[in-house]
Amino acid sequence: MSLRPLSKELQAKAIAELNEKPERIPEDIEYIKEWLRKQPHLNAHIRDDQLILNYLRGCKFSLEKTKAKLDSLYTLKGMLPEFFSNRDPFRKEIQDILKLGLALPLRNTATPDGPRILLQRPLPDPNVYKIEDVFKVNLMISDIMVHEDDQTIVGGLIIFNDVTGAAVSMLTHMSPSLAKKALTYYQDAYPTRPKEMHFFNIPSFFDALMSIMKPFMKQKMQDRIRIHNTNRIEEMYQYIPKSVLPTEYGGDAGPIQDLIDYWKKKVEDHAEWLKEDAKYVSNEARRIGTPKTATTLFGMEGSFRKLNVD
Repeated sequence: MSLRPLSKELQAKAIAELNEKPERIPEDIEYIKEWLRKQPHLNAHIRDDQLILNYLRGCKFSLEKTKAKLDSLYTLKGMLPEFFSNRDPFRKEIQDILKLGLALPLRNTATPDGPRILLQRPLPDPNVYKIEDVFKVNLMISDIMVHEDDQTIVGGLIIFNDVTGAAVSMLTHMSPSLAKKALTYYQDAYPTRPKEMHFFNIPSFFDALMSIMKPFMKQKMQDRIRIHNTNRIEEMYQYIPKSVLPTEYGGDAGPIQDLIDYWKKKVEDHAEWLKEDAKYVSNEARRIGTPKTATTLFGMEGSFRKLNVD
């Protein structure tokens, strides 16, 4: 069983906050693997012990919650081809989004056991780039974090949305259907633990944008939203210390371009992994009981077709 050892700080947090009992980890992983083997509809990462452990940690070692979240992972991936098909990092559409640096996990954390900070920036022109491709790239980066970043899984996640310069045309491209699909996946399929979600320098149409998204947010997520109607970055330092922020935010962690280059290369280095990952989805025709559909999951007609993994 190949598992990454945690730092002493993260291990202490996992024990204190996630109900982790290190001596029981092999038994819990094997239990989940055996359950996955018995699900005829799931083509799952049964050999990926680390991924299973990450889901156990994200579900605070509740076996039932872990099973439900893994089922959602493979089911939703199969029902969202607009997000999970054609995830080749070298496609022009993907390269264009990667070069913009719209989703950038920061390298440093405020404390050794603190949450990872994800900097999100707005799409400069929704008429030039497809919103679906933005979500696709964000999910590619998030998938890598879920597989590889113990800081995110154990320490949690703070999302820093810098909405400076957001285009009002975003409202015509962010449909309720798209918002619901994206938020359903983020909330039901990932084992991450969002601690706070900050919106900085909000535009005049921000309330209209939130009215599209909020109906699909669970109350727990809504309670963690913090709105900052200011362009003074100094007011953010009480939530996110300047030591971890890029230079453009008055921080000490180097220029944003370094982060863009780092994550662009990291995603490109995962090209084969992303291609392989596309085949791990559910086959609802084989589910015992009532198959799940886009209508039952999203409350709307949706696309349900086999992913293109060529």
